[in-house]
Parts: sequence; C-alpha cells; structure tokens
Amino acid sequence: MILAAALVLAPHLALAAGSDDSEPPTPTETTTVCEKGTVWDEKTKTCIKAEESSLSDDQRYGAVRELAHAKRYDEALAILALMTEGETSRVMTYQGFLLRQTGRVDEGIAAYERAIAMDPANILARSYYGQLLVQLDEPQLAQAQLDAIRQSGGTGTWAETALAGAITTGVTYTY
Repeated sequence: MILAAALVLAPHLALAAGSDDSEPPTPTETTTVCEKGTVWDEKTKTCIKAEESSLSDDQRYGAVRELAHAKRYDEALAILALMTEGETSRVMTYQGFLLRQTGRVDEGIAAYERAIAMDPANILARSYYGQLLVQLDEPQLAQAQLDAIRQSGGTGTWAETALAGAITTGVTYTY
C-alpha cells in the first residue's frame, strides 16, 4: 500500500529531463521575460541570443530544461541544437525527451537509442525511453529498460522509481 502511494505521488517529485536533481527548474527570465530564441544571461542581466558565444553549454542546457518544464518544447529543441558539445549522451537523452513530447516518436526513439549506445549506463535515457515504451503499450520492452537501470546500479534512483511507476500505473512524465 505504501509503495502504491509512493508511485502515485512520484510525479510530484519528478526529475526534469536531463537533470541531475529531482526538483523542477526555478523559472528565470528565460521563460518569464525573454523573447523566443533568447535566454537570460545572469552575468549581463539581459536576454541574449541563444547562439551567443558567451553562453556555455551548461547555460544553454539549463535554458533547455527550463523551457521543457514550461512545455515550450520546440524552443527547447532549437536551443539544444545550438549546444557545441555535439551528440553527447546527455544531449541525445534530452533530444529524445523533447522529440517524444512533440509527437516525433520515431525520432525520439532513435535519439534515446543513440544516447544508450554512447553510454549504456545512462539510466535517465533508459527511464525516459522506457516511459515512451509504456506510452506505446510495450510493457515488456519497458521492463527490459527497467532491468538495465537496476543492473547499472540505478536501484533507488528517480530513473528507476519513475519507470517502475510508469509500468505499474501507465503515468509518464511530461517534463
């Protein structure tokens, strides 16, 4: 009974895609003031173009995370594409998540699979991929992702809890 209650409450403890913490991002001027294609630069205290060379990939990544939480998925995808680190596992995980949210399921699957191929222990990619598989009514394939999370040492993490809850309840995360 306690486990079932925890799984129902799990969405309130959601890990935003690609993040290392369990709290939703705090809204900044990126989502409250800045125009499309710009992000808040804490250093200059202004909105600057996302392609500006003074922005680090971590700053862009933070903006992508914030935009995704605000359900501004297309804007988040555009900024993610500007990241200079290329197709890393974290970028591909987030790309898969954003493509999933915009209904581009096949592209999302491909991005998740690239992320996992680059880093088989990427439990966040496996969790989001598994949640997509739950949405596609593929519980056995989702279970395989859950098993891989556990084999990678992910027992007790948000990634495991979120996917286990999705398999049990059918509820997946939208940020």
